Amino acid sequence: MKVSFSLTICYVFTFLAFRILTATAADTLAANNTLKDGQTLVSSGQRFEFGFFSLRNSSHRYLGIWYKNIDPFTVVWVANRDNPITSSSGSLVFNHQGSLSLYNGTVFIWFVNVSRVLNNPIFQLLDNGNLVLTDDSGDYIWESFDYITDTLLPDMKLGWNLKTGLKRNMTSWLATDDPATGEFTFSLDPPEAPELVLRKGNQKEYRWGPWDGVRFSGSDELRSNPVYTPEFNSSREEIYYTFKVVDSSILSRFVVTPQGLLQYLTWTNHSNGWATMVTLQRDSCDRYESCGPYGKCYTDVPNCRCLSGFTPKSPENWRLIDWSDGCVRKRNLDCENDGFVKYERMKLPDNSRLVTNRNFSLSLEECEAECLKNCSCMAYTRIDIHGNGGDCVTWFGDLVDMKYFSNGGNNLYIRMARAELDAIADAKRKKQVRVAVLTTTSIVLGMLLGVIGWRIFLKRKAKRRAGTEDNSYRDINDETQEEDLELPLFELDVVSAATNKFSFERKIGEGGFGPVYQGVLPTGQEIAVKRLSQNSGQGLREFKNEVILISKLQHRNLVKLLGCCIQREERMLIYEYQSNKSLDHFLFDKTRRKFFIWKKRFDIVIGIARGLLYLHQDSRVRIIHRDLKASNILLDDEMNPKISDFGIARIFGEQTQERTKRVIGT
Repeated sequence: MKVSFSLTICYVFTFLAFRILTATAADTLAANNTLKDGQTLVSSGQRFEFGFFSLRNSSHRYLGIWYKNIDPFTVVWVANRDNPITSSSGSLVFNHQGSLSLYNGTVFIWFVNVSRVLNNPIFQLLDNGNLVLTDDSGDYIWESFDYITDTLLPDMKLGWNLKTGLKRNMTSWLATDDPATGEFTFSLDPPEAPELVLRKGNQKEYRWGPWDGVRFSGSDELRSNPVYTPEFNSSREEIYYTFKVVDSSILSRFVVTPQGLLQYLTWTNHSNGWATMVTLQRDSCDRYESCGPYGKCYTDVPNCRCLSGFTPKSPENWRLIDWSDGCVRKRNLDCENDGFVKYERMKLPDNSRLVTNRNFSLSLEECEAECLKNCSCMAYTRIDIHGNGGDCVTWFGDLVDMKYFSNGGNNLYIRMARAELDAIADAKRKKQVRVAVLTTTSIVLGMLLGVIGWRIFLKRKAKRRAGTEDNSYRDINDETQEEDLELPLFELDVVSAATNKFSFERKIGEGGFGPVYQGVLPTGQEIAVKRLSQNSGQGLREFKNEVILISKLQHRNLVKLLGCCIQREERMLIYEYQSNKSLDHFLFDKTRRKFFIWKKRFDIVIGIARGLLYLHQDSRVRIIHRDLKASNILLDDEMNPKISDFGIARIFGEQTQERTKRVIGT
């Protein structure tokens, strides 16, 4: 009897231990199990953890998801944000039908219910932070990504599920140590002409949109960068905004703070903390309706100005820098003879309406006709909201929340009275006449001055050549008289003017050859000027060598030599300017290096290899560089590598080896 009792006790203990291990093992909670306070689920990649937690010195317990092994403790989702557990007696019960129930002791406080019978249901924490309820079908019956709190993770969807009617919004915490529902809500609405809106309660605080096919109107911050790529999707079933990280190893999140700030944050290991990549609220013009109806906001002073054809509703208030009343028309509309005036570089106003459905597109002229035939239609434009080539968008009532951009923005066509259109046309004609008169006068005077200046220039040039030509070219012609440089020669005064007389502000580097300056030619082309220094470690021989060699080369991975200047005592090489400087600028800088992803590094290595292959095998002459290093690899606007500095390179014939008496290289 004692043996039977002992076996029973062992069986019960083993069974209970198995249930506890099943509840806490790996990333999955099986049916007919309970997750208790102190037990957690951990995603397969050890990135996220799910369980019960408290904040700071609070005794309240919450069920949620947080980053594992991140300090400070960072929560990304909370189940019972408005109904905390008051002790450590919380438990999550997962029954055999797939329903989940959260208890505070014996008090029921939160649940996930299912509407159909599930086969072998499981509750799983994925490595992207999504907590899902699934079964043998593989479908997600429920997922935490559909119930966003204050954090948007990569692949989370902010927007609408048109099939189920589910709307996914972000809502701030009440405070940094209280996850209860806060004052601020960030949402994508409406589905027809989607805009991103931040509300405080029911009041709009900030707005960006509608989506124009590239970005949300008024926001240059929501664009691709080295860390993440924003995405907007519009289909019959879903309309949503999300983002993807370029490098999956980087932790990144988008949050609405308790103070109402919208921020993209990225974890940086070197500082062991969250770095703010982007804050959507950049300036006072981002605040909703800051300039009132028909007011246009500028980032400079004064911030608010009336649109052309409008005047301040309350001039006295505007003098007191109170722009809330906005502007009114100078001339009233009469509907029948109205027309439209085009305003460029605008943030589109609020309360837009889509004229047609997503499957049908109108031309700009057809969109104008649609607006013109409705006397209440105040403006229109054509943007590609749903990816069908272009949607006709109209506005009714006062136009509010507009902003001017010096670069970018959208075109907006605003309804105007015929008298206003005539006044604008008359002012335009007068301006054209003034411009034509000034242009003609300037051309005549310019021609006269040009003739005079040309004659003076020719005389001075003849004198200068007579005195300096022999000295300028004698030393280089001694060894290169049989070489055809095939390069233009720049005048010293042209190069000096391009570099602001070789000013310190234009100096961008210095090497063994001498200082390097950035300049701009009269044509507008940016150049880099290498100026041979009198006390340079390299000398005239390296200068000649570089001119001779590069004049024979042409390849996309070799720096392009535009010409040279050999005048008086000056020896200069004029190259095409490379805006991203040299490779060592990225490799050896701790800040830039973390965004220098391996794919880009690989592309740069391939480009360097192509350049070397050309030098060694494919060029007109076989050339060995002899000084290849990171500082001699320049990067253009698109981060394409360009091999530079051929001062100590050598031309080889058919031989595969060569001797030298000089110490070369770095």
